[in-house]
Amino acid sequence: MKWPRQLRPRSLRSRLVLIAGLLATSAVLVCQLAGLAVLRGWLTDQVDNRLSHFRPPSRVYEDIADDGTLRPPHPDDALPSDYRVFFYDETGNLLRTSLGSGDGPGPRLPQRAADLHLTAGRPSTVPAEDDASGSGWRVIAYSGPDHMRTVVALPLDTVDGATAKLLWLSLGLGVAVAIGVVTLGNGAVRLGLRPLTRVEHTAQHITDGALELNVPVAHPDTEVGRLGLALNTMLDRLRTALHRTETSEAQLRHFMADAGHELRTPLTAIQGFAELLLDEPDMPAARRREAHALLARNADRMSRLVDDLFLLAMLDDSPAAHREPIDLLSLTADAIATTAIRHPHRSITLEPLASHPTEPERDLDIVETSGDPHQLAQVLGNLLSNACTHTPADSSIRVRIGATPAPAAGQVGSGRTLPPGTSVCVIEVADDGPGIKPDEAPHVFNRFYRATPLEPARESVCETGPEPSAGLGLAIAAAIAAAHGGRLDLDNRPGEGCTFRLLLPDPTTAPEDYADEAHDAPHRR
Repeated sequence: MKWPRQLRPRSLRSRLVLIAGLLATSAVLVCQLAGLAVLRGWLTDQVDNRLSHFRPPSRVYEDIADDGTLRPPHPDDALPSDYRVFFYDETGNLLRTSLGSGDGPGPRLPQRAADLHLTAGRPSTVPAEDDASGSGWRVIAYSGPDHMRTVVALPLDTVDGATAKLLWLSLGLGVAVAIGVVTLGNGAVRLGLRPLTRVEHTAQHITDGALELNVPVAHPDTEVGRLGLALNTMLDRLRTALHRTETSEAQLRHFMADAGHELRTPLTAIQGFAELLLDEPDMPAARRREAHALLARNADRMSRLVDDLFLLAMLDDSPAAHREPIDLLSLTADAIATTAIRHPHRSITLEPLASHPTEPERDLDIVETSGDPHQLAQVLGNLLSNACTHTPADSSIRVRIGATPAPAAGQVGSGRTLPPGTSVCVIEVADDGPGIKPDEAPHVFNRFYRATPLEPARESVCETGPEPSAGLGLAIAAAIAAAHGGRLDLDNRPGEGCTFRLLLPDPTTAPEDYADEAHDAPHRR
């Protein structure tokens, strides 16, 4: 059934009440109609039973055979009865007189017996002579002597009256049920949908901007309760996604500002020296060489900064695309040798990793992992250069290497979370310098971040060369560690030094394909 547009219910409550009312009214009407049909059938059977047990007296047939007429009794001598008896003579003509005390119109019978389409002994219904009377007649035909026929009729006015009263009663009861269902059902549906109404109001408030609200859940085992739980889960994920989006936008704006600031310095220097060379063509040769050297130095600084940014972008898109077996002991020794050339007066030692301070000294073992050797060499180079640049000249640096179950996480970390007890390859770069301020240590893996030194010797936590640092060294190291399925932790001890710990999965116990995680994952303290 398709409702017209202007008559369609606009709310779920109205639809439920309407459907309940229609169903209840239809059920009552169907039951009443079934009862009406049963009652009418039963009353008709009673009439048929009376007809089947009635036989006209044989004397009547004798009178008709003698003179062809019917001599009914005097009305004063006849008992009142609903029966009407009609006769067809031997020629098949309907006699004008009949037996019966009723004065009203009788059944509509044909004048000839041949036109009487009645089966002998089987009751049938025929209309009345006067259509205005409304009620029909129940008739039955019998065969008499000498080809005569008899039709016995009883009126159906009693049957029609009883069924008409029951029909009006059914209609009234249906209307009463419909009104009752609409009235009481509206209250019941309103009460049953109250939790859904609260969900609707809360959702409207959330739509208006109150994102901190949650949908109330009174009974989690109901449909509305499960809907509320699903909506709350969706809202939590939406709030988390919005927070991440806002954080990412803020970080992107900060990153762009920092990148522009870092690039502006060498670009300004290059522009200044280029204008100087153009404005003073007769500049002395020594001063010209100095200007050329400064141009080359700033161009190199800008080139290294662009290379670092390109490397970070490449790690974000396709981290650790190249993998091969790596001997971390040889890789670490090469990194120490390279750093020693740049810092010849620095004390750098290579030691085995001890799982406990009281563990006795042991020989260095070969430690192997899988990954990109050039990227991992860059991580070690950044960590060693960072330690040499930001600690006093008399500070010693200790590099420890080994394979051990995943240790407890450091105070600050970036990269993949390794399950406790998982076998990992560990490289530690520890120094006994002044350390980093506790409130700034959680930000050391952020891009373009420079911590305030505890002592003048530590000018930046990310210094990677003689030029001023851009604050990308540790960020690149953390991104490479995450791209290899590992992480980079920091244990900071203000006044006693700090330890950077590189954790890489052990390929003998872990699969080669590790889940990639962003290098700027939230720091864990």
